[in-house]
Amino acid sequence: MSDEHVHAAEHEAATPLRVVVYSDDRTTREQVRLALGRRIAADLPPVHVVEVATARALLDVMDAGGVAVGVLDGEASPAGGIGMARQLKDEVQQCPPLLVLVARQQDAWLATWSHAEAALAYPLDPVRLPEVVADLVRSGRTSAPSASASRS
Repeated sequence: MSDEHVHAAEHEAATPLRVVVYSDDRTTREQVRLALGRRIAADLPPVHVVEVATARALLDVMDAGGVAVGVLDGEASPAGGIGMARQLKDEVQQCPPLLVLVARQQDAWLATWSHAEAALAYPLDPVRLPEVVADLVRSGRTSAPSASASRS
């Protein structure tokens, strides 16, 4: 590997993964943040969680780019995470992978409609959540880079 490639790999490893957590419920955001911890997998960089409580804030953060994964609360109000996932997938170029949190496992089919890559049901499983987010990060890294995201 050339020095340039080694330097780029070291920089990527040192740069925290930005994970956006969207919910109008502070407790839900906190549960997700605590379940993710500082590192979701040994092979991935540390995690930096960005908490947002409104649809506008979510759109602004996603527009700014640099997000590895979005975790959206399907029960958020007034704009639910399922509808916001659909809007993000429709409007944000190179939208990062999205995980929708749903009330019941039977509602997971809504993730298909929303174009989210994954869905998990409440109550949050503190072991499963970081595993799913890590898988989404890995799948996002193998697709096109999401450095410049903008809505149409």
